[in-house]
Amino acid sequence: MTMKFYVPFAMLALLSGISVAQGQEHNAMPCMEGMDMPGCIPVKTPPNPQPKQQPQGATPSKEHQEHSMPGMQHQHPPAQTSSPQNGQGPNLHASMTLQEPENPAHKTGSNLPAPELLKEVAARPPMSLDDFMKLADANNPTIKEAGAFVRRSQEKARQAGLYPNPTVGYQGEQIRGGSYHGGEQGAFVQQTIVLGGKLGLRRDIHAQESRSEQIGVQEQTYRVHADIQQAFFDALTAQETVRLRQQLLSIALDAVETVHQLANIGQADAPDILQTEVEAEQAKVDYTTAQRDYLASFRGLSALAGRGDLPVSPLQGELEKAPDLNAEQMTESLVSESPAVKRAQQEIVVAQARLKDAKREAIPDLQLRAGEQYNFERVDGIPNKATGPQSFASAGVNIPLWNRNQGNVQAAKADIERAEQSLRREQLSLRQQSAPLAQSYESARFEADRYKTQLIPRAERAYQLYLNKYQNMAQAYPQVLVSQRTLFQLRVSYVKALREVWRNAIALQNYTLRGGLQAPVSSDTPSTTINLPNATGAQE
Repeated sequence: MTMKFYVPFAMLALLSGISVAQGQEHNAMPCMEGMDMPGCIPVKTPPNPQPKQQPQGATPSKEHQEHSMPGMQHQHPPAQTSSPQNGQGPNLHASMTLQEPENPAHKTGSNLPAPELLKEVAARPPMSLDDFMKLADANNPTIKEAGAFVRRSQEKARQAGLYPNPTVGYQGEQIRGGSYHGGEQGAFVQQTIVLGGKLGLRRDIHAQESRSEQIGVQEQTYRVHADIQQAFFDALTAQETVRLRQQLLSIALDAVETVHQLANIGQADAPDILQTEVEAEQAKVDYTTAQRDYLASFRGLSALAGRGDLPVSPLQGELEKAPDLNAEQMTESLVSESPAVKRAQQEIVVAQARLKDAKREAIPDLQLRAGEQYNFERVDGIPNKATGPQSFASAGVNIPLWNRNQGNVQAAKADIERAEQSLRREQLSLRQQSAPLAQSYESARFEADRYKTQLIPRAERAYQLYLNKYQNMAQAYPQVLVSQRTLFQLRVSYVKALREVWRNAIALQNYTLRGGLQAPVSSDTPSTTINLPNATGAQE
């Protein structure tokens, strides 16, 4: 049976070779740099007795080496050595591999340092949200693709309004002449005269489509900006989480050193050591996971900005300064101001232009033809004299007897109805999406405020009270670990709540638009072969 006994704290410090004040000063935890955490009171670990001298030739542990983080520096004091205590000889736990007091020959687990994946990041200049927005405007391919749709519609409008080309040709009749010893040969010019203002109506269809594509550029820009902002604050949250996990790991490693020194003087046994080492190993896992989350978030952000090769850098932003919105009122403004709704309204205008053109297409075009020829036919009574030059002309129109374009007219009317229903669908869809976002925004803002003003201050106070009790030998150390874990979990939850505030606010501010790397949708037909020069004015 393992017996625990407690000695006065001053005696513990004396046995450890350090003073109480020195131990408290050494274990003071700095507030989180780069973020104004609520009630930031320095959190302290229990006094760390001076580690015993390591066996001769042993390699010092790397557990307390500095963890490099973007925008944050944290250092541990240099390791100290002392003479063996209680006749136990050199430190048998130099590598922090557990040697249980109940069985000195039994060691549990091994010790591996947490990998430092962000060593080179801190040396690079930080990047802000504006930096990524400018990169996205200049490099995101979907914005340029949407701009190409605008130019295509503009050029198609110009092509649709071009007048048909004239026809020039040769005409000959009775060329061999027969008994008349000659025939009729000459040239002609033929021109189609487009009536009914059809060229202007055809041009107007594509002009209206061009306006729709211009709204599409605005819509795609909102999509890209929304994704950039979301990804930036996700990455900023990941960066803050790395800093929190680094602080927790640093304290957990100090706690491991402390509990082993306590075990050497009989103040801790194997369960205490195991529990403390479990906390330290879990802190290593969480720290490594947080670093990888930041790497993934930054690379996704750089891809949205059109610069997938951008080196990982620190981020500069204020996570706690989330926008203050009236979410309920924004739901109504979304329906009237959203680029998606404006584009649906423009689609109705395009459909109406198609209907107007379809009704005019039944008006026939005038076909004019005129020419000059020479008649080689001999004049009666004058064998050596030909009839000579003569002119001809013709004009004609198609009679819209059976084909009055009635099918295309009805199809255009159906397209107007489709566009009107599409507008209504878009408005209802925005209401459906924005209502939950508004409620989620309010919930996340309330949650973040409670973490900042209520939960974290209480957790900090509870941790300090448990720590004071432990220092006065009135509380077991595992309870200090539990309160410490709770405090840091609340801080991480607070950062995640801030991220949710930003997520919902950004979605509302950008009309719920997403898809910064999805191909933009064109309202124009993809054909670029309308009104061909040799098609006599025929359309696509």
